[in-house]
Amino acid sequence: MSSLPPCPLCHSTYTYEDGSQLVCPECGHEWSAEAAPAPGEEARVVKDAVGNVLQDGDTVTVIKDLKIKGSSLVVKVGTKVKNIRLTDGDHDIDCKIDGIGAMGLKSEFVKKA
Repeated sequence: MSSLPPCPLCHSTYTYEDGSQLVCPECGHEWSAEAAPAPGEEARVVKDAVGNVLQDGDTVTVIKDLKIKGSSLVVKVGTKVKNIRLTDGDHDIDCKIDGIGAMGLKSEFVKKA
């Protein structure tokens, strides 16, 4: 069993050392062995559509009309969402939108306000 940490991007366990770098053969990501997080301690960074780092409590703006599954409602472009909460999973933002209610958003469809 390997004592190397998994890839921080794709979480592959097949990482290997190449000099002072760690390399993932599945996605090609390279990172420094010194900067690697300890096992069980992953540094999770959520970025918006333009690359700004998001944090809990931020205000974001929707950049694309988003249809809501199971409903005829649409979240329109330019809708401001206040006090977001970051979560794990496919939809990495939990929030409440005025007129719609609680829902999950993907960070790729918002930008930091």
